[in-house]
Amino acid sequence: MNDRDTPVLLLHPPRTTTAELLARAAVWRGHDLVAHVAQAEGRETYWYGGPLAADALGGRLGLGLLEPADDWLAQVPYELLGRSVRLTTLAEARSLREPSFVKPPSAKIDLLPAAVYRDGSALPAALDDRTPVLISGVVEFAAEYRLFVLDGEAVAGSRYAVYGRPDPAPLDEEARAFAREVLEATADGLPGAVCVDMGRLGDGGWAVVEANMPWFAHCYAAEPDRVLDVVLRAAGPLTRVSDRDLPFVRASLPRPNEPAARREP
Repeated sequence: MNDRDTPVLLLHPPRTTTAELLARAAVWRGHDLVAHVAQAEGRETYWYGGPLAADALGGRLGLGLLEPADDWLAQVPYELLGRSVRLTTLAEARSLREPSFVKPPSAKIDLLPAAVYRDGSALPAALDDRTPVLISGVVEFAAEYRLFVLDGEAVAGSRYAVYGRPDPAPLDEEARAFAREVLEATADGLPGAVCVDMGRLGDGGWAVVEANMPWFAHCYAAEPDRVLDVVLRAAGPLTRVSDRDLPFVRASLPRPNEPAARREP
C-alpha cells in the first residue's frame, strides 16, 4: 500500500495523556500519526485536538467533525436532569438575579467560562447579547462520569471526578444502569459518535451533566481502543459522514455542496 493511502490521525498540539493513548491505539491499527497539517493534506485524515484549531484547519483537511446540537441538554427530560435547563441568549442571562450555572452550548465560544455566576452582572461584558448560552439550576455532583457513545451504546466510559476533584476509575454497575436509561431516552437526538457526561448527586440520585465532542475529550480510565472507535467516527472525513449525522457536523465547517473554506497561506 502506498504511504499516502494509509489513514492519518492528526494529533494537534499540545499532546495530552489521552492523545498519547489514542496514538498508540491508532498505530496498532495501522494509522500514520502526524502533528502538522502539511503531512495530512490529501490523505484520509482523522482529528484529535481543540475546536478552534479544528475550525481553522478542518476545511483544508476535509473533516466532518460531529458535535451535539446546542439545545440537546435543554431537551433532556427533567427526570434525567434533576434541574431546570434552558437555551437562551446572554441578554436574558444578564437579567439573572440568583446564582445560576451558565455555559456556552458548545466549545465555539472561548470567552465564556462554564461556571456558577452569582447573578447576571458577573457575566463577561465583552460578549454580544445575542450569544447563545445554557442556563441551569445549581446542583452538586458527588461523582461525575464520562460515556463514549457509538450508535446509542456506551462502548467505553470512566468516572472522572469526585466532588469536583479529578479521580478516574472504571464505571460501576450503578453508573452503567443510568447510562442505559439516559441513552434509551436521548440517543435519537445525538450524533452517532458523542461523549455524554453524567453524575451522581449528593442525595444519591443521578443526572445528566452535558454532551460533548469526543475529539476533544479526555478518556480518563476508559479503554483507549474503544475510545478511538468513537473519535474516528466523530472526527473523520466529511465524505464518510452518514446522512443521519450530517445535521451534527460542526457548523463552522463546510457542508456538502457548499464552497470549501479558503486555504491558509
